[in-house]
Amino acid sequence: MKEYERKQLLERVEREGATVGADIPETIDVQGESLDLREFVFEIKRRDTVPAGERDRVDEAKKNLRRERLQRKQLLEEGDITREEGQELVSAIVGIDRALNALESLGPTDLERESQAKEAADQKRWMSFLKQALGREDASNRGRL
Repeated sequence: MKEYERKQLLERVEREGATVGADIPETIDVQGESLDLREFVFEIKRRDTVPAGERDRVDEAKKNLRRERLQRKQLLEEGDITREEGQELVSAIVGIDRALNALESLGPTDLERESQAKEAADQKRWMSFLKQALGREDASNRGRL
C-alpha cells in the first residue's frame, strides 16, 4: 500500500462522523476470542439499565474492544498490508467504534448505588440547613443563604 493510501484510510477512521451509517460487525475476533458483537450490543441495549451482574461483563467488553481497536489502528498505521486489507481494517475499526458508542451511551447502571448517593446528598443538604437555622455554623457564614 502506498503512503498516501494509508493516510486516506487513517483519515477515514478518525473522521468525526465515521460511525454514521456504519454497521456493528456480526462477529469480531477480540483478544483471540470470537465475539458475537452485534448480538451482545443489542442484548445490552434492549434493557433500560444494565444490572450490576452484567456491568462487569460490559466494562470488560469495552476494555477489550478499545484494546482491539488500538491494535488494528496500529496495524493500519505501520503494518505491511495491502489496500484491501487496509479497507477491511477501516471497516472493522469503524464497526468497533459504533459498538463502543452504543455501549458508552447506556443509562445508569447501578440504581441502588445511585439512590444511596442521592440520599446522602439530601441528608447533607438537610444537615447544612439545620445548622444554619439553629445558628451553629461559624460566624463567617452567618447570614448567608
